[in-house]
Amino acid sequence: MKRLILKFGGTSVGTIEKIKKVANIIKKRHQEGNEIIVVVSAMSGETDALTEKSSLISKNFDSKELDVLLASGEQVSSSLLSASIIDLGLQARSWMGWQVPIVTDNNYSSSQIIKIKTKEILNFISSKGIAVIAGFQGISNENRITTLGRGGSDLSAVALAKFFDTDSCEIYTDVEGVFTTDPSIHNKVKKIEKISYEEMLEMSSLGAKVMQPQSVQAAMMDDIPIHVRSTFTEKTGTKITSESEIDYKKSVTGIAYSKNNAKVSIVGVIDKPGVAADVFEPIGKNNINVDMVIQNTSLDGKTANITFTIRQEDLRKTLNIIEKNKEKLNYNKITHDDKLAKVSIIGAGMIASPGVTYKMFRSLANEKINILAISTSEIKISVLINENLTQKAVKTLHKTFDLN
Repeated sequence: MKRLILKFGGTSVGTIEKIKKVANIIKKRHQEGNEIIVVVSAMSGETDALTEKSSLISKNFDSKELDVLLASGEQVSSSLLSASIIDLGLQARSWMGWQVPIVTDNNYSSSQIIKIKTKEILNFISSKGIAVIAGFQGISNENRITTLGRGGSDLSAVALAKFFDTDSCEIYTDVEGVFTTDPSIHNKVKKIEKISYEEMLEMSSLGAKVMQPQSVQAAMMDDIPIHVRSTFTEKTGTKITSESEIDYKKSVTGIAYSKNNAKVSIVGVIDKPGVAADVFEPIGKNNINVDMVIQNTSLDGKTANITFTIRQEDLRKTLNIIEKNKEKLNYNKITHDDKLAKVSIIGAGMIASPGVTYKMFRSLANEKINILAISTSEIKISVLINENLTQKAVKTLHKTFDLN
């Protein structure tokens, strides 16, 4: 007998008909002799609708009350799914995060799971019951409902797999698995059969929306294999696992992109020790995440240009911070551009494949795509380009690295 986590995302439970289909999937897995713990997201669109309601009340809606509001979406879907399973003649019941309990820290709207009590649910599933747990939520030591951030049901599933020592963690979604790039902008994608935690983490962080990055990181830390598969077909999906389980036949595994990027350049800064810290300290203290950073020093060594990227929504705030610190930074001018995209190639096989960087840059150059900034790690290369060239760049790189 195996113990399984089956997590169903919002698109999988988006309608009553889909919920009934999910119930039948669960019934089938249960009849195979497995102990089943289900994690469920809110019905698709529900979290956005609740967020919109909060904005109608106040632009500064209390964060603790916002968590109470947003967590209600999962309460609805877990109840509907449990009732649907019961209607099929099986024993089932729903648990909210506070009932388990799933204990988190007090960082409302983006909490981290600290511990999960297992006794009650273990007793229930050992007697043939199916536990349906509301994802995305927990309870703080202040006895307040918390949420885990956007896509947090994935994180709930991975954490439950850890604490319940399950044999598998299966993430059901509306796609057949992880693809070499986004199928919505390229029709020649391929499904990836196996991908390492490290590669999946890079792809998620760089724009791929299959899984929440924090959930992939949590799975990697505790070596929890994940199986991403479709609710609507019986195809095998994609397995996310350790590097040792993967045979790297290609240097590049996939291509990711994101369009919500802005570039800021501080021109003519006096080049002295600590100047970069002076630039980024106030930005960091205002909770603005900085991505790519490039510093170019003049030939005489007296001044430098510091260029960095941020999210588009942080641009105005960032410019205001820099302007407030103009006297301290002593720069000539600021330039910016908020119509940019970041396109990345990812693959652990790149480590042992010379020439990948050259191939990437040459293929973009041949298509007249100008690179505005570059960021690298052992298993990824990211470039900043004009936003309107995103699809062209993705298709070009997909072909260049034999992913079509």
